[in-house]
Amino acid sequence: MKLNLKRPIVFFDLETTGVDASKDRIVEISMVKVMPDGEEIVKTRRINPGMPIPPEATAIHGITDADVAGEPKFAQIARSLEQFIRGCDFGGFNSNRFDLPMLVEEFMRAGVEVDDFKRRKFIDVQNIFHKKEQRTLVAAYKFYCDKELEDAHSAEADTRATYEVLKAQLERYDDLENDVDALAAYSCRAESADYAGRILYDEKGQEVFGFGKYKGRSVAEVFRIEPSYYAWMMNGDFPLYTKKVITEIRMREKMQ
Repeated sequence: MKLNLKRPIVFFDLETTGVDASKDRIVEISMVKVMPDGEEIVKTRRINPGMPIPPEATAIHGITDADVAGEPKFAQIARSLEQFIRGCDFGGFNSNRFDLPMLVEEFMRAGVEVDDFKRRKFIDVQNIFHKKEQRTLVAAYKFYCDKELEDAHSAEADTRATYEVLKAQLERYDDLENDVDALAAYSCRAESADYAGRILYDEKGQEVFGFGKYKGRSVAEVFRIEPSYYAWMMNGDFPLYTKKVITEIRMREKMQ
């Protein structure tokens, strides 16, 4: 089934040094840019993370320090990468919780603005899958496409499998609308103000904490009654974009 697209959508997958967006780095990125007419443009690139790749990470994706020694740092390709994905919606497998926050952090460290991302739609194929079948990507590929996923945990193989799974999901489920806005809404979990899910929106559209002792409490209210909590977050190992969001909230409240 051909996706019904109003603008291009980029399916992407990252291989990294670990799972902490504030500390870990990308070692490989693969993107399949699907145009409204169905044309597919594939870009896969290994990246020197500027830090040792832990053995446990290599055990998953097979990429070693030697494999990326001669590759560019993310900052060297950030602007061309941003141009490639500019104006696109996004799709991935567990991308809303992992790949997207990691990618945003890398862009911010490279000094590349990502405010445009907030105007894009994000389809997380894993969320659709879990709501429908409760499986992993390997099982999803077998279940929906009746194929074995060769080279699992290579960025390009996982990216292509994710794209194929979404098309198969649209074929299988009559209640899934072939529309990026609808798919993004269906595959979204709790809407968040940041990409890491630390700051959420409540039913009134107000920013609330999604973690810790103030979970569910208004961010603005907490900063009013305990200003030191803002300082604690800014000095802590929180993602850069999360810090950007709480700073905007704090400055907005000061101007009122």
